[in-house]
Amino acid sequence: MTRSPALQHPTQDNARPSLWRRLAAFMYEGVLLFGVVFVSGYFFSAITQQRHAMQGQHGLQAFIFVVLGIYFIWFWTHGGQTVAMKAWHIRVLDRQGRPLTQIRALARYVLSWLWFMPALACAWALGLHSTTTIFGALISGVAAYALLALFLPRQQFLHDVLCSTELITQWPVKT
Repeated sequence: MTRSPALQHPTQDNARPSLWRRLAAFMYEGVLLFGVVFVSGYFFSAITQQRHAMQGQHGLQAFIFVVLGIYFIWFWTHGGQTVAMKAWHIRVLDRQGRPLTQIRALARYVLSWLWFMPALACAWALGLHSTTTIFGALISGVAAYALLALFLPRQQFLHDVLCSTELITQWPVKT
C-alpha cells in the first residue's frame, strides 16, 4: 500500500498553513455545511409547521446560526478540527498551543462572521436587492477579508488575531 503525497510532506507540524490551503478548507467547509443547513432547515420547518419560505424567516436564520455555532464550537473544542480542517490538515489552537476553550471557540465563531457581515451590511445600506449584486458583494467581501490576512501578524485572519487563536498544519501521524 502506498501512502498519499500528503502523508509524505516534509513540512513539520505546527507550521502555518498557506493562505491557499486555508481558503481551500473554507470552500470545502461551505460544501459540507450545505448539508448541515439543509437538514437544519428541514428540521426547523417540520417542528414549526412552516408552510411558506417567508413564514418564520428570522426564526429559521437564528436557528441555523445556533446550529452552525454548535457545529463549529464542538469540533474546535474536541480536537481542534472540523471535517474540512481535518481533510486539509489544519488545526486551530490558542496562541499558547492549547486546545480552544468553549468561550474562545464561541468568540471565534461569532467573530468569524466578519467574513460576511461587512459585505452584507454594505448591501443592505446601499439597498441592494438583486441576488446577483448581493452575491457579488459577498464574493468581494470574502476576497477582501482573505487578502487582509496578508497584512496581519503571522498572516492570520482577523478573527484569529482578535480571539488569540491560530491555525497550524497538523499532518496525520505516520504509522
